[in-house]
Amino acid sequence: MRLSEKIVIVVFLGLTVSVYIFEIWYITVFMLCKLKGGYKKKLFSDRKAIVLHFLAVIGIICFLYGYFIEPRLIEVTKLQIRTSKLSQESFRIVQISDLHCDKKPLSENSMVEIINGLEPDIIVFTGDAVNVPSALPLFKETMNNLKASLGKLAIYGNWETLHWPGLDYYSSTDIKLLDAETMELSKNNETISVTGLNCGKPMLADSICQKLSEDHFNVFLYHYSDLVEDIDKYNIDLYLCGHTHGGQVALPFYGALITLSKFGKKYESGMYSVGNTTLYVNRGIGMDSFPAPRVRFFARPEITVFDIIPEN
Repeated sequence: MRLSEKIVIVVFLGLTVSVYIFEIWYITVFMLCKLKGGYKKKLFSDRKAIVLHFLAVIGIICFLYGYFIEPRLIEVTKLQIRTSKLSQESFRIVQISDLHCDKKPLSENSMVEIINGLEPDIIVFTGDAVNVPSALPLFKETMNNLKASLGKLAIYGNWETLHWPGLDYYSSTDIKLLDAETMELSKNNETISVTGLNCGKPMLADSICQKLSEDHFNVFLYHYSDLVEDIDKYNIDLYLCGHTHGGQVALPFYGALITLSKFGKKYESGMYSVGNTTLYVNRGIGMDSFPAPRVRFFARPEITVFDIIPEN
């Protein structure tokens, strides 16, 4: 975590905790004085007290919303990308990321229903499958239930490479795992290429990207945005990643509190132009396990739909 993010977290938590310390202190003093008798001041008579009570109530409401509601409010983002590399046919790519499945389902079934209704040609998953090994059956079932006419592709995120590297994530599934390799997918004699790289092998990026054809629309899958400024010199049209969760907790006008990204808030979520490459940072579906907060606030889970269409 960057120093700037640590400072933001300390300030945010400090302010939040302070509100509830003062709220508890104020109510305790008020109740003790009432019990002693002769205390005529009302709980809401003081303007500062009203502000304090208001902030405390708003904080509780925000927490309840972030815990019970927003993690289930999947947002579908639809984008069109025009390219001269296609003449007549279009391709629909659906990106999901950071499922972070737990043993108990959260929004996996809703995600499957939404994606299958979109009728994608290609589904890509940009890593972070499960929070715990016991969630592996749910992850596999979820991925198998997804439908795509041309194929379903995936890469490893940091949870696969660092937290649970020994798990067999894709046996008994119809998912193609891309590990420093490129797959060509064709539709009515037109082809696009999808290249995937394990996030534990950034040193292989140059060797695989320099082989990409100038004639194909090239999609690059990597869990982090970290490589985008190093490989934008290659023929990469669309770079898809996740990891940040859009901060998972974001504030109005400020955005993500933390991203755990090399670039900090520079590429926190959404679409960016980096040289000749379009970067998209997906906010993901699930949430990190404890000690990360099990809430989403102003960072809704996201499914991204890219319609790659001919320029003319």
